Amino acid sequence: MSDTLPPCPVCGSEYSYEMGELLVCPECAHEWSPSENSEAAEAEQETVVKDAVGNILANGDTVSIVKTMKIKGSPQDLKIGTKVRNIRLIDPVNGHDIDAKVDGFGPMKLKSSVVKKV
Repeated sequence: MSDTLPPCPVCGSEYSYEMGELLVCPECAHEWSPSENSEAAEAEQETVVKDAVGNILANGDTVSIVKTMKIKGSPQDLKIGTKVRNIRLIDPVNGHDIDAKVDGFGPMKLKSSVVKKV
């Protein structure tokens, strides 16, 4: 382990010490694994969402659909080239990482692999 130990994630105390494989805070008695610290740091980093051709997407972008898709419960398909304005990036839900309102269809979730940044 390194010479300096990370501070307690609960109270911020810098007097943490090692006890076996765990780190312990003497002030609040919180115990944590050093690997939890690295996992938390990785979770804090924003994930980069890329479209079908590799462009980085951001909230508020305008994208177009790159393949025609059947929409469950709708008599019409979502055609190739349909523009979707003002997208919102969300945490992935079954692979769907874009939340948007598509004209003529209403709100829906899309996969970044089926859109291209305009």
